[in-house]
Amino acid sequence: MGKDWDSGSTHPDHGVSDRLQALVQSGELKPDPAQKAMAARFDRLLADLHAQRPARKSSALGWLFASRKPETVSAPRGLYIHGGVGRGKTMLMDMFFELARVKRKRRAHFHEFMADVHDRIHKHRQKLKAGETKQADPVPPVAASLVEEARLLCFDEFSVTDIADAMILSRLFGELFQRGCILVATSNVEPDNLYRDGLNRSLFLPFVDLLKKHVEILPLDSLTDYRMEKDSGLPVFRHPLGVEADMAMDAAWRRETAGGAAKAETISFRGRSIPVPQAVGRIARFSFADLCERPLGAADYLEILAHYDTLFVDHVPFLGAEKRNETKRFINLVDTIYDHRARLFASAAAAPENLLVTRKGTEGFEFDRTVSRLFEIRSTEYLADHKARYSGDVTKA
Repeated sequence: MGKDWDSGSTHPDHGVSDRLQALVQSGELKPDPAQKAMAARFDRLLADLHAQRPARKSSALGWLFASRKPETVSAPRGLYIHGGVGRGKTMLMDMFFELARVKRKRRAHFHEFMADVHDRIHKHRQKLKAGETKQADPVPPVAASLVEEARLLCFDEFSVTDIADAMILSRLFGELFQRGCILVATSNVEPDNLYRDGLNRSLFLPFVDLLKKHVEILPLDSLTDYRMEKDSGLPVFRHPLGVEADMAMDAAWRRETAGGAAKAETISFRGRSIPVPQAVGRIARFSFADLCERPLGAADYLEILAHYDTLFVDHVPFLGAEKRNETKRFINLVDTIYDHRARLFASAAAAPENLLVTRKGTEGFEFDRTVSRLFEIRSTEYLADHKARYSGDVTKA
């Protein structure tokens, strides 16, 4: 088993509360009682994690004599923080993640994590088919490998929209928690509203009960949406649809591609082909129909962003009840673009806050996050993050 803890020591004053206070004192943030209280809760979890260190050392050889079914490993309860968009949830979790002196830790977008899980399950089944393992159930070995790599899991914007994810979460996290995994997550919705209108939701509900047992559920009700304050108004989201928006998108395309000749490309992924109508280097152009009216999921969008770091999306329509599946895909698409700090240029029927015309079920909560992210994607801070992340990329021929 990998080593859990960093060998050094951290000054006791260097906690999430101290970092938050430093930002307030510098003028970068306004004083916020809700954020201050949440920072203190993160500090308590840091203390619990670090206090557990001697106990883990004293039982370091226990795993050598474990039975086939792993014994339950004690661990402090994690945190599940829910609240409106732009309230500082991600900022505080990132501070916590950096300060946690746990070597085996992982911060990921939930959809990306689940894509990894499904890939591992697929590989295990291939081994079973090839006779390389006799373990028919892939979940225990997959969970074991995940905990071996990361005992502390931090998820930003936890949401469940995919039925394949929903059906496996209870068994997967049952195994992870039993092995001592600690979960910290942020979300726009409280656990009881996760996958609220999803297919076969009754099979998902045991996961909610499991979550409540192993993490503390806390709201963050900050009064300020800090993302809205970052908006620089860069013209990357054109609306309404029409000739003027099309001309603006074409002009932006010529500018970003430096007039390069576009060509159609194809991405091969999991035995399927994802057509790319136009591409120049690491810039690709799609229509809304290409990306959201076809049966694509978060894993497909991740694969697209492995090839391109700037996406143009033409003709995003109004999203009503008749476009529920398309709305879910658009939410996943924006989540993936945002998490990978890719750039987005889009033309749409209306401004982001007016696109969703029917606010019903989980999509209503989640689209608030989408709107906030579409605002932040056009901020100067986001553009700087994009440049820092992709400046070393080599443009494809």
